[in-house]
Parts: sequence; C-alpha cells; structure tokens
Amino acid sequence: MTLLIEIPDEQAAAEGLSLAEWIQQLADQPETTQIAADRPLQTAAEIILSTMRDVPAEIMATMPADGASQHDHYIYGWPKKEE
Repeated sequence: MTLLIEIPDEQAAAEGLSLAEWIQQLADQPETTQIAADRPLQTAAEIILSTMRDVPAEIMATMPADGASQHDHYIYGWPKKEE
C-alpha cells in the first residue's frame, strides 16, 4: 500500500528546512493527543453532567423542562410537537 501526502514546500521553507527535515521534525514531536494516565475515561454523559454541575441554580431554573422532547423547537425554531 502507498500513501501519498502532498505538503507544500513553502511550509518547510518558511522554517528554513528542507521538506524532509520538516517532516522529520514533525515526527519527532511528542504526541499531544494522548489521554492523561491519571484521568480515567469518561462517557459523554459523564462529561456533560460534570460540566452542568457548575451551572448556577438560577440559570438551570430558566432551562425548558421539555428541552429533550422539543429540541427541534429550541434549536431550529420549528413549531412545538403535539405531545
């Protein structure tokens, strides 16, 4: 299998490197997208709930009670569905 990646020479030249040197520099950089070992994986629901805990009670009181069932109304402005 062959993978062809086109990278403009201008990007490497802007840093004063040959294209090969620039690619090697990218390959040598530490991975920044690794998951922190001290932080366990969370589900999307856990992340949302932990974030929502910081919302003040007075703001939560203004949230619609039918937000889930009428999400098209609140997101897109469509008429509310008959329940």
